[in-house]
Amino acid sequence: MLSTLSVSSQLNKVLRSHYLSLSQGGLCQATYVWINDSGDGLQSKTRTLESEPSSIEDIPKWNFEGFSTNHSVTRTLVPVSIFKDPFTLDPNKLVLCEVLKNNRKPADTNHRYVCKKIMEKVKDFRPWFGMEQEYTLLGIDGHPYSWPSNGFPKPQGPYYCGLGADRAYGRDIVECHYKACIYAGIKICGANAEVMPSQWEFQVGPCEGIVAGDQLWMARFLLHRVCEDFGVIASLDPKPIPGNWNGSGCHTNFSTEATRAKGGLDHIEKMIEKLRACHVQHIRISDPHGGQDNKRRLTGFNETSNIHEFSAAVASSRVSIRIPLNVSQDKRGYLEDRRPAANCDPYAVTSAIARTCLMEDEVEDLLSDLDIDDLD
Repeated sequence: MLSTLSVSSQLNKVLRSHYLSLSQGGLCQATYVWINDSGDGLQSKTRTLESEPSSIEDIPKWNFEGFSTNHSVTRTLVPVSIFKDPFTLDPNKLVLCEVLKNNRKPADTNHRYVCKKIMEKVKDFRPWFGMEQEYTLLGIDGHPYSWPSNGFPKPQGPYYCGLGADRAYGRDIVECHYKACIYAGIKICGANAEVMPSQWEFQVGPCEGIVAGDQLWMARFLLHRVCEDFGVIASLDPKPIPGNWNGSGCHTNFSTEATRAKGGLDHIEKMIEKLRACHVQHIRISDPHGGQDNKRRLTGFNETSNIHEFSAAVASSRVSIRIPLNVSQDKRGYLEDRRPAANCDPYAVTSAIARTCLMEDEVEDLLSDLDIDDLD
């Protein structure tokens, strides 16, 4: 098993803890985190601040060289959200950043820039989002963690929320990630073993507006960093193992003040019809590659809907939009969009849902290059 773990994970962690315990003399380490040009990956680098920042305004912009990432220009990192650092501890911070090009326009993968404008326009609806992030643990050789080196584990069935060494693979990682999220200030609300062995899920939310995307991206960063310490990889591939194995999604729960109030089910049903009319557009933003990744997952099997057909039902896992059983019984609550892939950009997904359900005049522009000035 050690051969499937990274070499750096086997370094002496006790020795590392000695240096982390040294006094910083009032200085603060700020680790800047940003979405890279793949659209589903993250990068980071750290700088020293003279004191612990009290707000995001205390953290300066920073640059990184585009030459090292196949670009001919320098990019600007604009701090947008701040979190406590569970790896180097207080007073150190993790800083989520937007990326701007030299012309001060958002980078191609900076969907937060538009999402923030949209969430500002729909803020009176009090939109809440809950994101269910599924992922698969892999060895550095790309093989699912703890799967037999030659062959496959027992078929799916006993692994979902499973217990025992023959059913739950990698629980240490899940529990460490959970604690890291709580320490950082992420609104993590749950975690569980998923249907495929070595597959897990955590949930973030409910969060209002732009906060959902901020929190999920930082929770992903924490997951990758925790996995780095353990020497394994957290894969967000929507279908990491071909065949009769479940894929990984990022089911997105959505509600407004009206849907949460008495009689809210009527509002939910109207939203579902709006989502039905824009199914193709939502599929195209369901992963960073225009829905191409999600084609392997949304087959109509393994608890998914068919990518080519829109469907909705109560308490079904094989539909595009699910109305949870308790929502149907209470006649109010939220809807669950089961289409987004595990590697989706939560800013793109949440802004698309908000525009379709709450901004009727702009639905037809869902996938167009948005003119930001039109939203000001």
